Amino acid sequence: TGYNFSAASMNTTQRKQLQLLQDLRNALDQEQFRLYYQPKFDAVSGIAVGAEALVRWEHPQQGLLLPATFIELAEKTGLIIPIGEWVLNEACRQMSVWYALGYEHWRIAVNLSALQFCHAGLVKSVADALDRHQLPANSLTLEITETTAMSDADASMTVLQQLSDMGVDLSIDDFGTGYSSLMYLKRLPANELKIDR
Repeated sequence: TGYNFSAASMNTTQRKQLQLLQDLRNALDQEQFRLYYQPKFDAVSGIAVGAEALVRWEHPQQGLLLPATFIELAEKTGLIIPIGEWVLNEACRQMSVWYALGYEHWRIAVNLSALQFCHAGLVKSVADALDRHQLPANSLTLEITETTAMSDADASMTVLQQLSDMGVDLSIDDFGTGYSSLMYLKRLPANELKIDR
């Protein structure tokens, strides 16, 4: 007895996801990703202190897609690694332009996914992006969620310390939404906690 799976047996959602995955595989090669920049301001002075890079996908048929549409799929398939590399590189490229225009006090913030953070090549990727764009390390802030930082606290500490030693700023996102050991949090070399509303 054999089994035969055909496209006809797939439901509409599965077909859409499969199509989206195929499109996602091509999106990097076809340069369909865009970065949008959300400005950050000092709460007291109101002065702009930098920006957060937010990725969008300019899908040829579906238009501008927000991360909620494709990031989970990218995580599941490992495509988040090359996408994350592109985001990091493009954010550093843009920051180097602002830096050259005199905005030397600004910082560019980039979100790291859980898979990126666990990826063995992360520290080298960060160093390469900074070097490629001749950007001082303290121009870059890397954001990871509290849950990611705490999932393997000892391993996280090693990676975060390497990034911190390099001079990169670190931010813990969604702080207060997960379970954390205060002992570990106190040891994390983070400059910033983003408290969820």
